Amino acid sequence: MRVMVAGSGYVGLVAGACLSDVGNDVIGYDIDKAKIDALNDGEIPIFEPGLTELIVQNRKAGRLRFTTDLKAAMEHAQVIFICIGTAPLPDGSADLSGIGAFARDMAPHVTKMIPMAIKSTVPVGTGEWVEGIVKEKAAHPVHLVSNPEFLKEGSAVRDFQRPERVVVGYENEAAADIIRELYMPFVRNNKPILMMGRKAAEMAKYACNGILASRISFINEIASLCDACGIDVDDVRRVMGTDGRIGFQFLYPGAGYGGSCFPKDVRALMHTAREHGVDPQMLTASHETNERQKRVMFNKIQNRFGDALSGMTVAVWGIAFKPNTDDIREGPSLTLIRSLLEAGVKVRAHDPEALRHLKHEFGDNIEYCDNSYAAIEGADALAICTEWNDYRSPDYERLCGLLKQKIVFDGRNLYEPSAMLRHGIEYHAIGKPPVVPAS
Repeated sequence: MRVMVAGSGYVGLVAGACLSDVGNDVIGYDIDKAKIDALNDGEIPIFEPGLTELIVQNRKAGRLRFTTDLKAAMEHAQVIFICIGTAPLPDGSADLSGIGAFARDMAPHVTKMIPMAIKSTVPVGTGEWVEGIVKEKAAHPVHLVSNPEFLKEGSAVRDFQRPERVVVGYENEAAADIIRELYMPFVRNNKPILMMGRKAAEMAKYACNGILASRISFINEIASLCDACGIDVDDVRRVMGTDGRIGFQFLYPGAGYGGSCFPKDVRALMHTAREHGVDPQMLTASHETNERQKRVMFNKIQNRFGDALSGMTVAVWGIAFKPNTDDIREGPSLTLIRSLLEAGVKVRAHDPEALRHLKHEFGDNIEYCDNSYAAIEGADALAICTEWNDYRSPDYERLCGLLKQKIVFDGRNLYEPSAMLRHGIEYHAIGKPPVVPAS
């Protein structure tokens, strides 16, 4: 099938690459000429495992290309996927201006009945709104289907190719059948394609992210209580996780969630609730708990060093909001670094993939290290914000020899306290009693 993917960001690139990989003829459209030129030159603007190989392979096979020519892209398309970003506005609502602009621009080029699937995360009623925009200028009908993405950064290619489920929300059955057909190669393991009304599909995406964010905030609040009571949160978590009604997923305490989905989607769902006269108390609590949690690492560092903190050097391992991505948006590391700088601390940062984005954020205010051990040389303490595999099994002797003070603040609970004690490292984790070796 001839597919047009509007938007060449994270979701658009993954969707276009995966759809082309099963034989579809895909054209990616974007108004950003620099991005399109880079993609056509083989430069992939994001880090996502497996994505570069998939794009290179399908471009070589002639099934995937990129353009800024909207007329040509529309002439190509039998079906359109909208994958345009919906960043949060100051009031928490989703910014739909990009989607609206695309709808207005593409409408005059509609020369046949065409189904459109919105993969962007959008509020309830967006499909109806976009249909109305297109209808004003288009000579033929366009039927909007809600097809929300459930991609996890770091495993997005696998998630698209082997989805747990596919959601298709529709008002026009013929359009829905075409979208369903496109997904058949990805659900041969009998995973379901869930068909429903368009508004229900739009709500479902937000609801999923809302409950997952709430689980993270809940276990982080329990971890704070464990800190105050001198309890190891892992003992509590093991009891919770072995309850079949609860399970372990998203019950890992840490420095807070970040990224492009949970923070903005929780705020957008809160905004939608208030627009409809519903008080989103649980969502508000989840959001506020997470915002507090992002300061936990700095609070631990400040409580440990007190007035002596100013003038110290702290190494930060892990900048991306999660491993296997270069996305730093709303990451806990950013909150920590800002707080350290405000306290007069020198910061050295390392991350396997995200340093280029961090440089845009902080410029010359911090030191960027290509090697994790170079970051800790002469530092007064190490703070860990991302659970990259690179950090899970450090050379403890080397770590102890490079740090000025053998003190580690672990925002992802990577290490066994007994191992830290054995190596003489003072260790502060999330929801665990601190490890303080005898002097």
